[in-house]
Order: sequence, then structure tokens, then C-alpha cells
Amino acid sequence: MKIHLRYFASLREALGSTETVEIEVGSTVGALRDQLIARGEPHAGALARGRALRAALNQTLCDESAPIPDGAEVAFFPPVTGG
Repeated sequence: MKIHLRYFASLREALGSTETVEIEVGSTVGALRDQLIARGEPHAGALARGRALRAALNQTLCDESAPIPDGAEVAFFPPVTGG
């Protein structure tokens, strides 16, 4: 199934703003991240497991166990602080 990816902040600088990818039915956000890391650079460095990242599924924050429906939008971004 096809999904849309969006990247923000430093990830956007490394990977661009958007891309469309094919994933298997039943994939989770964590499995998607692993699939992208397996592509090699620049994805491997930008999305590395040692790096703190947040994810959103259809514009709602989620954890990596969230299942991804067909046609979904998944966004990755670094944690944000503000005041």
C-alpha cells in the first residue's frame, strides 16, 4: 500500500520535505522507520535508532506501535521544546 511521508526541521534538510513509499499491509510506524533506515544513507543517518524522533500519523502524535492505514500520512520530526 502507498503512504505519504513528511519530514520536518533537520530531517527535512537531510531528506527533503515529502516522499511517497510502498509498505506492507499491517506495517507500524516503527516498521516503517526500520524500512527507511534499511535504504542506507541519507535515511539511515537521519532516522537512526539512537536519534530521538517523534512521529505523527494523519497529523496526530503517535508511538511506533501505531498501525498505518493505506493512504496515510506519516510525519517524522525531532522533539520540540518551547516556551
